[in-house]
Amino acid sequence: MKPSLVPILLLLGLSALPVSAEIQSGELAGYLFGPAENVPEEFNGGFSLYAAAWPLVATYPGHDFQTGLCGTWMFPQYEPGKEPAKKFYTDVEGGLGWWRDTHFPTTTPKFIMGGVGPEFSFIANGPGYGAGDWQNPRGLYGVAQLSPWLLFPLDGLNLKQGTSGELFGYGYLPLPLTNPKATTAGKPVPTGNHCWTLFLNTANFKGPATFFTPFFWSQATLEHPEWAGMLLDSRPAGPNKAIQMETQHIPAILARDAAGKKFARIAPTSFPVGADGASTVLHRLTAYKRGALWDGVQKWFDGGPPVDGAIRAEAAAVHTFRAGGGSSWSIRPPGAKEGDEVPLPWQAFATSFTPNPITFGYQWNQQLTRSAGSLVTLPEYYALGTAGKKPQWKVQSPAEVPAQTGLAPYRFATPKEAAQEPRTTPDDPKSCWKQPGPAAGPFTAKLGDGSVVTYYWYRFADQPAMLNADLSPEERRQVQQRVEKLHRTWTKDRQYLTPPDVGTLASIDPALILTPPKGLEIGYVPIATRQELAR
Repeated sequence: MKPSLVPILLLLGLSALPVSAEIQSGELAGYLFGPAENVPEEFNGGFSLYAAAWPLVATYPGHDFQTGLCGTWMFPQYEPGKEPAKKFYTDVEGGLGWWRDTHFPTTTPKFIMGGVGPEFSFIANGPGYGAGDWQNPRGLYGVAQLSPWLLFPLDGLNLKQGTSGELFGYGYLPLPLTNPKATTAGKPVPTGNHCWTLFLNTANFKGPATFFTPFFWSQATLEHPEWAGMLLDSRPAGPNKAIQMETQHIPAILARDAAGKKFARIAPTSFPVGADGASTVLHRLTAYKRGALWDGVQKWFDGGPPVDGAIRAEAAAVHTFRAGGGSSWSIRPPGAKEGDEVPLPWQAFATSFTPNPITFGYQWNQQLTRSAGSLVTLPEYYALGTAGKKPQWKVQSPAEVPAQTGLAPYRFATPKEAAQEPRTTPDDPKSCWKQPGPAAGPFTAKLGDGSVVTYYWYRFADQPAMLNADLSPEERRQVQQRVEKLHRTWTKDRQYLTPPDVGTLASIDPALILTPPKGLEIGYVPIATRQELAR
């Protein structure tokens, strides 16, 4: 944990305050839970949802800040009795949020894909963005760019600055872009052809954007052949997923009064609020049968008629939400061990509700929260009390917190941190980034987060992720032909996911919406090669 904040307070000119004990740094962390009803297990061909996007904290609190907004975890599905002999962890768990490794953060969330190989051996967050480094790329080549109209930065996908409560639609469905393989990297273990594809539905971009290459999953079987056939390259996805908001760190400070009573304050933390005073955080969580797109696309690739990309409604099941939900959000003191955290009195000021069966949100105690514009801010001050025999924080008004604690004058400000280094890709002329190399570029895009992305246009099959996807030249030629069919037919302005019934759609940073250069409209994709702070 961080050291005492007393030196910081002295620097802020607050030394005259009567402080009975040290102010210490802590954090607010835990989960919020959404109670979704199950759907039949046959809806195992992916999912989609609409998640509200908003500035959770008023001021960016530095790179210790890490939290997601409402989202889910997509795990492989196994037939009863055919589960792995020894359990292991692998899934897709990305979404909207802020992460410690984000280089260019703002209070507006970003989106990452969050593919996790077995036991976190590989992690892929987007094209050129994942675990490891370029000498040991443990996921950096795991995601291929599919859309010719959307640039996916190396630091995650930016939303338009100022987004506050709009709905960001996304989900994953498998597409048969490749064929199954009997061998993987020359070894006698198979690789499936589930290309789990990110579909987006936003105000300025709709449709397939990127996908996890099957080899991203199956490469783990080179050292663990017992995992063959157990990963998302070949397995369907379990349809009944946890809906949660995972928070790892929101800043908090703690102190005692002269009598030794404990008080705490959290950084101003907000939720989106509508005209009715309530918050919608998740909408239209949907599970699909694989045939929602797969069957028609496979026939198309085999010579049949084109399909328009709209997901078949009869192959979809929309989850409903029941009453309930809960919170494990807790304020943790410095050096907290498991069990030391004390829960926030969430139900004192927040009530889960479903304004309709497919929407989940919160209603707020107007005496304990404060609303301004599109946001409602949670109570900031707490005193340590009990709930039954267990400790629990109790909401306090600012006037109820003794001045001697020094909590009220403290300002949660963005700390001074070293400028983030650029995100880069290999510049070796013999690397897969240069051989065969791009067809056009460089180009630049200046983003709302203050960064500049340098990118090039690559032939789809020549992008680095495809050159590292364990595909032969003939296999890459075939997938190139299939992607060209998609580029001709699946444009960025037609409907793929069913639109939301409530709210308005969020927008992606407009600088990321591209028009391909003349002659490169079909079969070429933009690939980010560098991202740095604007000078």
